[in-house]
Amino acid sequence: MLKSVFLHHKMSHGKVILNYDNEITRALADEVKGKVIFFSSKTKLDNGYIVDNDTIKLCENKLRKHILNYKDMTLKGRHNLENACCAIAATEDFVDIQTAIKVITSFKGVEHRLEFILETENNVKWYNDSVSSSPTRTIAGLNAFDKKVILIAGGYDKNLDYTPIAKPILDHVKSLILIGQTKDKIYKAVLNEMEKENKDLNIYNANTLEETVEIANRISTYGDIVLFSPASASFDMFKNFADRGIKFKDLVCKMVK
Repeated sequence: MLKSVFLHHKMSHGKVILNYDNEITRALADEVKGKVIFFSSKTKLDNGYIVDNDTIKLCENKLRKHILNYKDMTLKGRHNLENACCAIAATEDFVDIQTAIKVITSFKGVEHRLEFILETENNVKWYNDSVSSSPTRTIAGLNAFDKKVILIAGGYDKNLDYTPIAKPILDHVKSLILIGQTKDKIYKAVLNEMEKENKDLNIYNANTLEETVEIANRISTYGDIVLFSPASASFDMFKNFADRGIKFKDLVCKMVK
């Protein structure tokens, strides 16, 4: 999430876009010589851009105009609503709002970061999030979807603690497919959480990336989401996260119908 955007900040006629929810950036407003535009996902501002009920709204003298809803965005992750606020605020003097909305709703993001791959005839959507090489990043990926997903996770062991990801997996995952050096760590963390919460989860073990795609393709049903978000580094089997993501996409395109 962006904390601030500075446009010609040394000029008296310039513009500075600040995150109102961050104490540090909010305090910077006192030092700005030009125009300040705030955005917020927690406070209903009188002026600026806010995220309210998954909708970006322009606030002017306490009047609020609906700009864009999260469901209309291709890019996943609700933090991207705040990023969109910044983008709209930064470009409002240069392009009309409808043009900005068209670009934002069609923007698919960068490769390997919650990247949409394809949708099957059975409406199963496949996503590549290979860049997520830590539990924290995968948790953010899980939070991007409105329904439980089939998660493919695991990879190189960097001695990370996988305890924090256990509950998010139970809350956001319908089936878990594990691979790589960290699969035992993830499994144990999830198993402990399952016992703690008295819940159950289908967990599958795979030895190759190809096998993860086979399993996910076999167990997926109408409308499912398959998310490849390893929560681990890639060096046990691949050159880097990009190499891992490319190979995953190739397998999906070849094997999934």
